[in-house]
Amino acid sequence: MKNPLNAEIISVGTELLLGNITNTDARDISVSLSELGINVFYHTVVGDNPERLTKAVNIARGRADIIITTGGLGPTCDDLTKQVLAGAFGLEMVFHEELAEEMKRYFKEIIGTDNITENNFQQAYLPSGCTVFHNEWGTAPGCAFVSGGVRVIMLPGPPRECNAMFQACAMPYLRALSDEVILSHSLMIVGSGESAVEAKLRDMMNELTNPTLAPYAKEGEVMLRVTAKAETGEEAERMTRPVIAKVKEILGDIIYGTDVTSLEQVVFELLKGKKMTLSTAESCTGGFIAKRITDLRGSSEVFCGGAVTYSTESKTAVLGIPADYIAKYGVISAEVASQMAKHARTLFNSSIAVATTGLAGPDGDGINPLGTVFVALATENEVFVTRLSSGLGRARVRNFASNCALDMVRRYLTGLSVVVEYHRK
Repeated sequence: MKNPLNAEIISVGTELLLGNITNTDARDISVSLSELGINVFYHTVVGDNPERLTKAVNIARGRADIIITTGGLGPTCDDLTKQVLAGAFGLEMVFHEELAEEMKRYFKEIIGTDNITENNFQQAYLPSGCTVFHNEWGTAPGCAFVSGGVRVIMLPGPPRECNAMFQACAMPYLRALSDEVILSHSLMIVGSGESAVEAKLRDMMNELTNPTLAPYAKEGEVMLRVTAKAETGEEAERMTRPVIAKVKEILGDIIYGTDVTSLEQVVFELLKGKKMTLSTAESCTGGFIAKRITDLRGSSEVFCGGAVTYSTESKTAVLGIPADYIAKYGVISAEVASQMAKHARTLFNSSIAVATTGLAGPDGDGINPLGTVFVALATENEVFVTRLSSGLGRARVRNFASNCALDMVRRYLTGLSVVVEYHRK
């Protein structure tokens, strides 16, 4: 694969066009294709209409080396992706008895019934000569075939099935197209926005050809992907090392991990490794910090509990902060954030605690600008407070403040300066 292959993703489903569900399949597949060095130049969304899908396929085959479809592989009458693709490429549909048996086992062992309706066996028909992608996560198998110089991959639409099948089946299939190894590492950044990161690394990114360095904006974070292409994995790994080292030298401790899943996972591992516990007292974040931690398997080892003290009165009733203290300093203040963290630590008997209080909007307090948030971290002997200006939008405020809180925990546990300036852009 000396020259990069170009792919087009065709997402099939009227529900996508209506906005009933978000097209996360195309996003996730694009991220994985970039790891393989495959360009994605087009995303196409088509409703459950055979004529429009045929037209989209004919356009795609004229401009892409690889067509990847998601959705339309199920048992109902509007699931027509396989039939349309087979027709567009002049292939017959063939029944696979072993796939029908797999569906029977799935219904019996997973769903708990032997009563499988006849239309389910429509899923066992696939284009002739295709490579079958067995579905261990549902009932609709996927497949891949080559026709007229174009490679076609069909995947089921439900994200859980689509992502799992792409990683387990499509990725190995696509890797086999290359006589080279493509290796990527992801550096995760918090506390600085994409434009600020790009400004520091622009010259470096422009100079690099292999490996490459590219930023990707995530929700409240930035991901930097270093990708190398070589004849062996060892050679590709060797090529990425100096690039990663240089990026770390430039960006410093805003990089919270390499090839890690999330900031909360990093915090969880640090707490677990140090045999420490965390608790939370949240106002404007509404329990989002606690949610992020408790979404992790095994979180009970490190998380003692959290209080969502949204009203002023609840900060007194639940946490025990005197009402006159809140009146003196204002509910949105460094002083009240500090007391929230200290009282949460005592209430839940945790090693450390974090707290948030701020203005998510749309109403202000006449003192602080909208988007102002105070985030505090309390230890046995100290309290640290960061003031954020997180911009407008309730979701943005929650996300930015929760990132700050978790990052303060990371910094404390790794011996870094706990209070730093956070940048959104």
